[in-house]
Amino acid sequence: MAEVGSPTLESLPKVDADLKSELEGFKPELMKKASTQEKIVLPTAEDVKQERQHTELISGLEGFDKNQGLKHTTTEEKVVLPSAEDLQAEKTQQAVLKGVETFDQKALKHTETQEKIVLPDQEAIQTEKTQQNLIEGIESFDPKKLKHAETQEKNSLPTKEVIDQEKQV
Repeated sequence: MAEVGSPTLESLPKVDADLKSELEGFKPELMKKASTQEKIVLPTAEDVKQERQHTELISGLEGFDKNQGLKHTTTEEKVVLPSAEDLQAEKTQQAVLKGVETFDQKALKHTETQEKIVLPDQEAIQTEKTQQNLIEGIESFDPKKLKHAETQEKNSLPTKEVIDQEKQV
């Protein structure tokens, strides 16, 4: 059996001289400080609950026995035919559309359209002019031309005779 001991200098692996000089000149104080954080993301209670519900649903579907819970039934398809009124309305509509599509425009008579220009009467023109003059006067009104006026409120009290007359009435 071989003896276990410290290796000899000749048995150690050889390191390149350039790498050896770099390793000897290494200064750990020049390194940047870094903190490591392990992040373990665990599922939330809601995620676990949803996964459990999904698993139960899948296992329920896989283990479903159609002979136990289902009853055989027959399906009846009923064809609902349109009433006589519906058929008549559709025929009428189709006849109108066909008449429009096959209408011959050459059978129409040529007509000339006369455009009549109706001018307002003199009274309407005069009314519009007065309204325009009024609006123009309001828009061009200069409030600086007004004279200053003092407002005095006079509250005359009834005399003693008037009060006595009212009491007697």
